[in-house]
Amino acid sequence: MQNNVGEINENILSFVEDESMEWETVAPGMKRKIMGFDDRIMLVKVAFETGGIGTLHQHHHSQITYVVGGVFEVEIDGVKKILKGGDVFYVAPNLVHGAVCKEEGMLIDVFSPMREDFIATTTE
Repeated sequence: MQNNVGEINENILSFVEDESMEWETVAPGMKRKIMGFDDRIMLVKVAFETGGIGTLHQHHHSQITYVVGGVFEVEIDGVKKILKGGDVFYVAPNLVHGAVCKEEGMLIDVFSPMREDFIATTTE
């Protein structure tokens, strides 16, 4: 979508068609599409196969995630919860969190500010 973060505001796409975006494999059983962003917000679609793991990690971004479908064991700050389609979870900045996919599914992640590290991996 962009070459680097410094050019984000000049190149924002107003409309993004899912079929025009390519999946990026990020781990075994997990792939993502960066659907849209500017310097303040980013939306990412993440597809999981059963058994796919979003390893425990932390970042300075606020994150809210909508569970489109499937079943996930989500851990936030040491607390685990089973979530399914229609559920949502919020991760405050710097909390350790991750997810294990129990039944194939999809998540929609929204980050604020945008994840510069995601853009760096797609343009290298």
